[in-house]
Amino acid sequence: MSLNELKLRAATPADVPVIFELIKALAEYEKLSHAVTGSIASLEAHLFGEPGSDGSNYRPIAEAIIAELTGQAVGFSLFFHNYSTFLTQPGIYIEDLFVLPEYRGRGIGKRLVSYVAELAVSRNCGRLEWSVLDWNEPAIGFYERIGASILNEWRICRVTDNSLSSLASGQQL
Repeated sequence: MSLNELKLRAATPADVPVIFELIKALAEYEKLSHAVTGSIASLEAHLFGEPGSDGSNYRPIAEAIIAELTGQAVGFSLFFHNYSTFLTQPGIYIEDLFVLPEYRGRGIGKRLVSYVAELAVSRNCGRLEWSVLDWNEPAIGFYERIGASILNEWRICRVTDNSLSSLASGQQL
Protein backbone atom coordinates (compact mmCIF):
# COMPACT_ATOMS: atom_id res chain seq x y z
CA MET A 1 0.00 0.00 0.00
CA SER A 2 1.27 3.41 -0.97
CA LEU A 3 0.96 6.55 1.12
CA ASN A 4 -0.72 8.07 -1.92
CA GLU A 5 -3.69 5.92 -0.89
CA LEU A 6 -3.69 7.36 2.63
CA LYS A 7 -6.79 9.35 3.45
CA LEU A 8 -7.05 11.54 6.54
CA ARG A 9 -10.47 12.77 7.49
CA ALA A 10 -12.53 13.99 10.39
CA ALA A 11 -14.29 11.17 12.17
CA THR A 12 -18.04 10.71 11.80
CA PRO A 13 -20.46 9.05 14.24
CA ALA A 14 -20.21 5.86 12.15
CA ASP A 15 -16.47 5.72 12.98
CA VAL A 16 -16.93 5.59 16.75
CA PRO A 17 -16.79 1.76 17.08
CA VAL A 18 -13.58 1.71 15.01
CA ILE A 19 -12.05 4.52 17.07
CA PHE A 20 -12.92 2.62 20.25
CA GLU A 21 -11.16 -0.48 18.88
CA LEU A 22 -8.10 1.65 18.05
CA ILE A 23 -8.18 3.08 21.59
CA LYS A 24 -8.13 -0.48 22.95
CA ALA A 25 -5.22 -1.34 20.63
CA LEU A 26 -3.35 1.74 21.91
CA ALA A 27 -4.03 0.72 25.51
CA GLU A 28 -2.72 -2.77 24.79
CA TYR A 29 0.46 -1.31 23.25
CA GLU A 30 0.95 0.91 26.30
CA LYS A 31 0.27 -2.05 28.64
CA LEU A 32 -2.79 -0.21 29.98
CA SER A 33 -5.67 -2.37 28.73
CA HIS A 34 -7.04 -2.51 32.28
CA ALA A 35 -7.46 1.28 32.21
CA VAL A 36 -10.00 1.27 29.35
CA THR A 37 -13.26 1.55 31.26
CA GLY A 38 -15.21 3.83 28.92
CA SER A 39 -17.83 2.92 26.34
CA ILE A 40 -18.62 3.46 22.71
CA ALA A 41 -21.72 5.45 23.74
CA SER A 42 -19.81 7.91 25.91
CA LEU A 43 -17.09 8.29 23.26
CA GLU A 44 -19.77 9.14 20.68
CA ALA A 45 -21.43 11.63 23.02
CA HIS A 46 -18.12 13.39 23.68
CA LEU A 47 -17.07 13.47 20.03
CA PHE A 48 -20.40 14.50 18.54
CA GLY A 49 -22.49 15.94 21.35
CA GLU A 50 -25.36 14.44 23.24
CA PRO A 51 -28.94 15.42 23.90
CA GLY A 52 -29.54 17.36 27.08
CA SER A 53 -32.49 16.76 29.39
CA ASP A 54 -34.16 19.86 27.91
CA GLY A 55 -33.87 18.52 24.35
CA SER A 56 -30.90 20.72 23.45
CA ASN A 57 -27.57 19.22 22.41
CA TYR A 58 -24.37 19.57 24.39
CA ARG A 59 -21.43 20.59 22.30
CA PRO A 60 -18.76 18.03 21.42
CA ILE A 61 -15.72 18.24 23.70
CA ALA A 62 -13.17 16.36 21.58
CA GLU A 63 -12.45 15.68 17.92
CA ALA A 64 -10.91 12.77 16.09
CA ILE A 65 -9.12 12.23 12.81
CA ILE A 66 -9.05 8.84 11.10
CA ALA A 67 -6.18 7.61 8.92
CA GLU A 68 -7.37 5.14 6.28
CA LEU A 69 -5.54 3.06 3.72
CA THR A 70 -7.79 1.59 1.04
CA GLY A 71 -10.81 2.16 3.25
CA GLN A 72 -9.34 0.49 6.36
CA ALA A 73 -8.72 2.53 9.51
CA VAL A 74 -5.03 2.17 10.38
CA GLY A 75 -4.64 5.02 12.87
CA PHE A 76 -6.26 7.97 14.55
CA SER A 77 -5.69 11.12 16.53
CA LEU A 78 -8.05 12.37 19.22
CA PHE A 79 -7.62 15.94 20.44
CA PHE A 80 -9.31 18.88 22.13
CA HIS A 81 -8.77 22.59 22.73
CA ASN A 82 -6.98 23.95 25.77
CA TYR A 83 -5.87 27.47 26.61
CA SER A 84 -2.57 29.18 27.37
CA THR A 85 -2.90 32.09 29.77
CA PHE A 86 0.70 33.10 29.04
CA LEU A 87 0.06 33.28 25.29
CA THR A 88 -3.58 34.30 25.74
CA GLN A 89 -4.36 31.93 22.88
CA PRO A 90 -6.11 28.63 22.50
CA GLY A 91 -4.09 25.51 21.91
CA ILE A 92 -4.75 21.95 20.90
CA TYR A 93 -3.87 18.99 23.08
CA ILE A 94 -3.50 15.62 21.37
CA GLU A 95 -4.83 13.04 23.80
CA ASP A 96 -4.08 10.07 21.54
CA LEU A 97 -2.03 9.50 18.42
CA PHE A 98 -1.90 5.89 17.30
CA VAL A 99 -1.00 3.92 14.21
CA LEU A 100 -1.45 0.16 14.14
CA PRO A 101 1.98 -1.49 14.55
CA GLU A 102 1.97 -3.11 11.11
CA TYR A 103 1.55 0.33 9.47
CA ARG A 104 4.24 2.21 11.40
CA GLY A 105 7.30 3.64 9.71
CA ARG A 106 5.35 4.76 6.64
CA GLY A 107 4.80 8.40 7.63
CA ILE A 108 1.21 7.95 8.79
CA GLY A 109 1.88 9.28 12.31
CA LYS A 110 3.64 12.32 10.88
CA ARG A 111 0.70 12.98 8.55
CA LEU A 112 -1.73 12.72 11.50
CA VAL A 113 0.29 15.21 13.56
CA SER A 114 0.62 17.53 10.54
CA TYR A 115 -3.14 17.42 9.99
CA VAL A 116 -3.80 18.46 13.60
CA ALA A 117 -1.06 21.12 13.31
CA GLU A 118 -2.83 22.52 10.24
CA LEU A 119 -6.03 22.73 12.27
CA ALA A 120 -4.15 24.49 15.07
CA VAL A 121 -2.72 27.07 12.68
CA SER A 122 -6.08 27.63 10.96
CA ARG A 123 -7.71 28.13 14.38
CA ASN A 124 -5.03 30.62 15.49
CA CYS A 125 -3.75 28.35 18.23
CA GLY A 126 -0.51 29.24 19.96
CA ARG A 127 0.66 25.70 20.57
CA LEU A 128 0.13 22.01 19.98
CA GLU A 129 0.89 19.66 22.88
CA TRP A 130 0.74 16.01 23.87
CA SER A 131 2.29 13.60 26.36
CA VAL A 132 4.48 10.55 25.81
CA LEU A 133 5.29 7.72 28.20
CA ASP A 134 8.90 7.92 29.38
CA TRP A 135 9.63 4.32 28.31
CA ASN A 136 8.33 4.80 24.75
CA GLU A 137 11.68 5.51 23.08
CA PRO A 138 10.39 4.98 19.51
CA ALA A 139 7.67 7.60 20.05
CA ILE A 140 10.06 10.02 21.79
CA GLY A 141 12.49 9.73 18.88
CA PHE A 142 9.69 10.26 16.37
CA TYR A 143 8.41 13.34 18.20
CA GLU A 144 11.89 14.84 18.40
CA ARG A 145 12.43 14.21 14.67
CA ILE A 146 9.28 16.16 13.81
CA GLY A 147 10.45 19.12 15.91
CA ALA A 148 8.76 18.56 19.28
CA SER A 149 10.45 19.55 22.52
CA ILE A 150 10.19 16.97 25.30
CA LEU A 151 9.55 18.94 28.49
CA ASN A 152 11.22 16.78 31.14
CA GLU A 153 10.76 19.40 33.84
CA TRP A 154 6.94 19.19 33.68
CA ARG A 155 4.93 16.42 35.34
CA ILE A 156 1.30 15.51 34.74
CA CYS A 157 -0.96 15.76 37.78
CA ARG A 158 -4.08 13.60 37.76
CA VAL A 159 -6.99 13.07 40.12
CA THR A 160 -9.44 10.25 39.31
CA ASP A 161 -12.13 7.99 40.74
CA ASN A 162 -12.74 8.31 44.50
CA SER A 163 -10.04 10.95 44.87
CA LEU A 164 -11.82 13.12 42.30
CA SER A 165 -15.15 12.70 44.08
CA SER A 166 -13.55 13.50 47.45
CA LEU A 167 -11.83 16.57 46.07
CA ALA A 168 -15.04 17.77 44.41
CA SER A 169 -16.99 17.39 47.65
CA GLY A 170 -14.34 19.18 49.69
CA GLN A 171 -13.50 16.13 51.79
CA GLN A 172 -10.00 15.80 53.15
CA LEU A 173 -8.06 13.13 51.34
